[in-house]
Amino acid sequence: MVSIPYDADHSKIPELQHRNFRNDDFWTEIPGWASISRGEFADHRWQTKNSIRKVDQVEKILGKRVSKDFIKDLKEGQHQTPMNIRITPYVFSLIDWDNPIEDPLRKQFLPTGSTFLPDHPMHLVDSLSEDDDSPVPMLTHRYPDKVLFLPTTICPVYCSYCTRSRIIGGSTETLEKETYGANQKKWDDVFEYLTRSPLVEDVVISGGDAYMLTPEQIKYIGENLLRIPHIRRIRLATKGIAVFPQKILTDDAWIKSVADLHKLGKAFGKQVMIHTHFSSPREITKWSQMAMERLFGLGITVRNQAVLQEGVNNHVDAMVKLTRQIGFINIQPYYVYLHDMVPGCEHLRTTLREGVELEKAVRGTTAGFNTPTFVCDLPGGGGKRHVASYEYYDEENGVSVWKAPYVKKEQTFLYFDPLHKLSPEAQKRWGNEGDRKAMIAEAKSRV
Repeated sequence: MVSIPYDADHSKIPELQHRNFRNDDFWTEIPGWASISRGEFADHRWQTKNSIRKVDQVEKILGKRVSKDFIKDLKEGQHQTPMNIRITPYVFSLIDWDNPIEDPLRKQFLPTGSTFLPDHPMHLVDSLSEDDDSPVPMLTHRYPDKVLFLPTTICPVYCSYCTRSRIIGGSTETLEKETYGANQKKWDDVFEYLTRSPLVEDVVISGGDAYMLTPEQIKYIGENLLRIPHIRRIRLATKGIAVFPQKILTDDAWIKSVADLHKLGKAFGKQVMIHTHFSSPREITKWSQMAMERLFGLGITVRNQAVLQEGVNNHVDAMVKLTRQIGFINIQPYYVYLHDMVPGCEHLRTTLREGVELEKAVRGTTAGFNTPTFVCDLPGGGGKRHVASYEYYDEENGVSVWKAPYVKKEQTFLYFDPLHKLSPEAQKRWGNEGDRKAMIAEAKSRV
C-alpha cells in the first residue's frame, strides 16, 4: 500500500499523476498558431474552421517543425488509408511534433505510409456485419433489446482505425463510399420500425458522430425516441469530448439541446446519457476536465469506450493512467475493444492475448465500477464478448473461436491475431491458402 503525506506535492508523486492536467497554451508551439489567444482557441467555431483536412495544411501550419521526409510519409499514407484526414487544432497541437512517428495521437489521426501493413487475409470491410443486421437504412438491430442508429456519417475528426471506414470519412484512393448526412424521411422510417419493435429498450445514436447533429436535429431525434413507450435508454455516442472539448464549453445551443433532452428523459423516467471515446491519456487536458465539469453539473452521465491499439495504449502504464484519469473527471470507463478487422488497420491491431493480459493488469488498480471491460466485438455480427470468453484460442496461428448463444445461437465466430505478431512459421502457413483453410478448420473442430 502506498502512503502519501497529506501535504505532499502531488505533482511529483507518480501514483497521483492522473490528477494533473495540461493547462498551458500548448497550441502556440505550432508555428502557424503561435499568435492564437486562449479565447480564440476556446471558440468551437475557430476549432471547426481551422481543422486540418490535407497534408498540405500540415506542412503549412508546422513549417520547419517537421522534416520533408515526414511530410512525404504522410502523403504516402493518404495513398493507402481508407480514411481522409480531419483533425481539430486541439488534438493536432497535442501531438509531440519533436517525435511524431511514435506519438499516440499522430498514430490515431495522421497515418504514415511507412507504417501500413497488408490487410489480414480474413479482414472484412464491414467487419461487424452491421449492414447485414440492418432492417431499415441507418439502423442495426442485433441484440433483442438494443439498436444502433446511424443518423449521419459525419465526424469532427476522422480516426485512422474507424470501424465504419466503409461509409465514413469520404471516398479515398483505396475505397469508394456512399456517405450520407441528415435525412429526416429515413429517420422517420427508423422511428416507425422501433414503434413496431416492442422488445427494443436501448438506442445508441452514433454514426458518424452525434456531435455533428444540430440542436434541432438532436431535439427531433431525441423527442421522437423518448415518445416511443418501450424505449428506456438513449445514448449519444461521440468522440467529441476527447477531441473537441471546446464545443462543450462554448457551443451553448448544442449543450442546451442535450441538457433539454436529458431533462425530458428524466420527466419520462428514462435515461439520456453520452458515450465518448478517449483512447490515450495524451488526449486529456484541463479542457477535458472543464468540459466534463459542465456536463457533470447538468447531471449527464458519461461513459468511455476505448479501442486497444498498438503503440497507443497497449502498455499497462498507459491503460492504467487512462482508466484512472477519465474516472477522475467523472467519466465511467466502460469498454476497451480489441481492434476490429477492418481494412488499413493491421499495424494498429494487437493480439487477443495482449487484451487478456492487459485486463488482468488493469483490474485491481481502481474500483471495480471504474474498471473497463475488455471485449472482442465478433467479426460476423456476434456482438461484444469478454476477451477471455473464447471457446478456443490457437495462439501459435492466431485463431480464436467464439460463440454468442443468445445473439446468434447456431453460429461460431472467428477472430484473428495480426500476422506480423505471429512466428515466421505461422506467417508462412498463412501465406498458403490450403494451410490457411486447414488452420481454421482445425480451430473450429475444437469447439
